[in-house]
Amino acid sequence: MSAAFWTIFWFVHYATTAMVILHILRKRRDPRGMLAWILALLLLPYISLVLYLLIGNVPIQRKVRRRHRRRRLIEPNLRRQTAEAVASHDARDDAALDPAQRSIIRMAVRIGESIVTRGNDVTIYHDAEAVFLSTSLALESAQSHIHMQYYIFAADETGRAVGDMLMKKAREGVEVRLLLDAMGCWKLPRSYVRTLQAGGVKVAFFLPWGLTSRRLHVNCRNHRKAVIVDGRVGFCGSQNVGDEYLGRRRKFGPWRDTHLRIRGPAVTQLQEVFIEDWHFAAGEDLSANDRYFPDPHNVGSQMVQIIASGPDRRPDTLHQLLYAAVSDADHHVSLITPYFVPDRAMLLALASASLRGVRVRLMLPARSDHRIVLWAARSFYEELLTSGVEIYEYADGMLHSKVVVVDRRWAMVGSANMDERSFRLNFELTSVLYDAGLAQQLHADFDALRERAVRVTERTVEEWTYLQTLAIGAARVATPLL
Repeated sequence: MSAAFWTIFWFVHYATTAMVILHILRKRRDPRGMLAWILALLLLPYISLVLYLLIGNVPIQRKVRRRHRRRRLIEPNLRRQTAEAVASHDARDDAALDPAQRSIIRMAVRIGESIVTRGNDVTIYHDAEAVFLSTSLALESAQSHIHMQYYIFAADETGRAVGDMLMKKAREGVEVRLLLDAMGCWKLPRSYVRTLQAGGVKVAFFLPWGLTSRRLHVNCRNHRKAVIVDGRVGFCGSQNVGDEYLGRRRKFGPWRDTHLRIRGPAVTQLQEVFIEDWHFAAGEDLSANDRYFPDPHNVGSQMVQIIASGPDRRPDTLHQLLYAAVSDADHHVSLITPYFVPDRAMLLALASASLRGVRVRLMLPARSDHRIVLWAARSFYEELLTSGVEIYEYADGMLHSKVVVVDRRWAMVGSANMDERSFRLNFELTSVLYDAGLAQQLHADFDALRERAVRVTERTVEEWTYLQTLAIGAARVATPLL
């Protein structure tokens, strides 16, 4: 090629790179991410520019503005419906709360934009088959409506069994809505989607994407998993719909999730989240219809708060809540996560808690469906171990639970991983359980997991091979973009 071509090539590259770098500097985000993008733009001509246009700050802000506009249309009705339904179940001043719980509740209510409700009944599931059975029974009992949203919904044996149930209920006159994330369900055959729709199921995709539509929404994915039946029974947690989540694929062995069945006022908060997401994806406004917000009954004694987080809400909601949980702990912090890519603040919080005498325990998978994330997690082991943090790698299948237990007094169970994507980019759903009994159940489950896990020690780190340390170091460099 001629010298003139290369002159133009490099001139266009450096001109556009300079413009993008100026944009990055003006936004003043996390300095690690800023530096990573600037280096990528300088070292990878055009490729990094395309990546930034796809997953950088510009498309994120565009989607956030669109989401805000949609929220404003239904927010008055939606907030009124929720407030009227749960007003008599507000547990923020409940006498049963201890000082530590009150402290975290004050913060969670302010940043989570939802109240704590009393009168709930919560069942914790760790067995995928039990979740599937309990959900199926709830779907079978539906009389009015079924609202479901998932990040992944496969058209395999498990997914088709759920789909058959949904179509059956639709034929019986039950309103059925299924909200799926477009990227998480990119493998879902559109022929099967048409089958569901022909069977009476209303299906919508969150931020659909494709080259032909000139939309590649890589970020801002809807990572929530929730089912609401008749506004009275809800399911949420970390389990998607597919054979692999029931352990029917041998690649990673049985998957282990933590999922909740909730009855009581907290289901109203789950309904609020779904209706907002459905309006954004499908354009259908359900906020003014009272049938989706039946008066909740006290069916138990447990206090629950449903927190929806995402780039359209207060920044760093989950990050702040988790940071406060670790910083305020007096005795124990147990964390289970499949993807562990903490920022510097979170890393220091874990290390500092351990150094001041709190027993900090971290459970991660020994094998992962995203190997680079596993390598990145291992890059933090040495400094955590030096501070006294206990680290375990679960070897009996794929660990997919997302759980935090603090002082056996309260806990968090949800869809969010412990990484930048869940903290700042994805739409996540977290249940905060202000109940010592539930927290003790989850604490005991961590103990049970240790029986099938390998404890990581400083000797383990020392025995890594040269190639392993090289891969781990390379993954660490990529953490700002993970």
